[in-house]
Amino acid sequence: MKNNKKTTKTVVFVMLIMILSRLLGFIREIIMTNKFGIGVETDAFFAAFTIPDMMYYLLIGGALSSAFIPVFTSYLSNGDEEEAWKVASTFINITVLLLIVLSILGITFAQYLVPLVAHNFKGEQLDLTIELTRFMFPAVTFTALAGLETGVLNSYKIFNAPSIGPILYNFGIIYGTIFLTSRFGIRGMAIGVVIGAISNALYQFIFVSKKAKHYRFTFDLNHPGVKKIFKLIVPAMIGLSVTQINLVVNQNIASAFDKGSITALRLANRIMQLPLGIFAMSISTVIFPTITAQIAKGEISDFRDTFAMGMRNIFFVTIPSAVGLMTLGVPLIRLLFVRGAFGEDDAMVTATILVFYTLGLAFQGGVQLLTRGFYANHDTKTPVKISFMAMFGNIILSLVLAYYTPLKVNGLALAYSITSFINMSMLFKALGKKMNGINSKEIVASFFKSTIASVVMGVVIVILNGVFNKYFDVNDKTIQIIQVTVDTLIGAGVFFVVANILNMQEVNDIKEIIKRKRGRK
Repeated sequence: MKNNKKTTKTVVFVMLIMILSRLLGFIREIIMTNKFGIGVETDAFFAAFTIPDMMYYLLIGGALSSAFIPVFTSYLSNGDEEEAWKVASTFINITVLLLIVLSILGITFAQYLVPLVAHNFKGEQLDLTIELTRFMFPAVTFTALAGLETGVLNSYKIFNAPSIGPILYNFGIIYGTIFLTSRFGIRGMAIGVVIGAISNALYQFIFVSKKAKHYRFTFDLNHPGVKKIFKLIVPAMIGLSVTQINLVVNQNIASAFDKGSITALRLANRIMQLPLGIFAMSISTVIFPTITAQIAKGEISDFRDTFAMGMRNIFFVTIPSAVGLMTLGVPLIRLLFVRGAFGEDDAMVTATILVFYTLGLAFQGGVQLLTRGFYANHDTKTPVKISFMAMFGNIILSLVLAYYTPLKVNGLALAYSITSFINMSMLFKALGKKMNGINSKEIVASFFKSTIASVVMGVVIVILNGVFNKYFDVNDKTIQIIQVTVDTLIGAGVFFVVANILNMQEVNDIKEIIKRKRGRK
């Protein structure tokens, strides 16, 4: 119980920092769309960002969550810090050198890589995308280094500094967007990406250096821990490459539609990622080292309790978030983006895509923790097998829904949501079988209760939107702020009231925290 309270406090702090980071991310998107709208230049920027982003997720996203953190944490949990750093030193040194080489190759061969992610780009748009890709490739090394530093700090259950690092990254891009685009055009944003990546890595290095007293410039490939990492990392990278293939396929399909389709898809995805990043990622990040240590110590019952608590809380926040974004999409996008070059038509296109994306929000949240449940058990093969099946399903659905139905670009978001459900369901069943139970009834009951409370909340928000549309000028910024604020507050209130009537454990936990706070005062 004490550990759960400590975990809850850490999750709340990380969420608050994550909210600030995500809000800064939205500010940079708002500034960008205000200056450039959604069209040729913004499509080129996001397409150019795809390849460096893909490299980061393959080499660091997979390496950290699937291999490095479980192995490193296992050594730390057993009190063998020096041995842990022998493993970490070799892995960090190899990864950094590999990233430098790949960045040089990426800059050199950018003209051959860009057509792979946007094959319908021609002429000036293709040339701009190649140029922006070369600008941003150096950021990969620093972003990946920051990712490694995050992995080290999270293994020590230090979450504050890694949470603040992305804020600096966003500040760098905002700086480039505000101060450099007037001189360099959209290239100023690319320069800002590099500035932000360097700032993030340098900031986290300050904290990592305090823990790295056993770091050595060594390449001990024969160490059992290093071998274990590379044994785990290969299937994980294959699995993540599946996810990236999905993104590339969708982007290529979107590039065949109206100009601005890639940007609209990206903006809708960014909005959907807001609750996913703030809540699901925060919960998964904080819980991951704990469940890894529990497995290392053979505390299987504790693992089940911690894992179930994480899944319940993920559903408790992502399901109402999804319904909220569905019903609040148009007012929210009007408030955030409609100004300058971004018009009402752009808002409607983006809001429609958002509806289809949010259908899969809760399932994506569940996938975040489920995959970590396998990684904590040093099992990277099972998520890979399942992700391959999800990939083929997503590609087929994307092609069918985009080209053979009236949905077009909306079909890409719907395919994402359907395959997210399939992916989560298969992972849930497989992990339950592997662990001989993961408190499934408790998790499923929480899912359905959250859904009921969210549907009631959604109905109330729709009614409120009808009132605003009938009696107020929703194109006025002040009215937009009032509408989003009123809808959010009343909607959240309705959700909590219904959740309380349904006697949800998550509401009881919140009431207990408030009660303790009042008791201290």
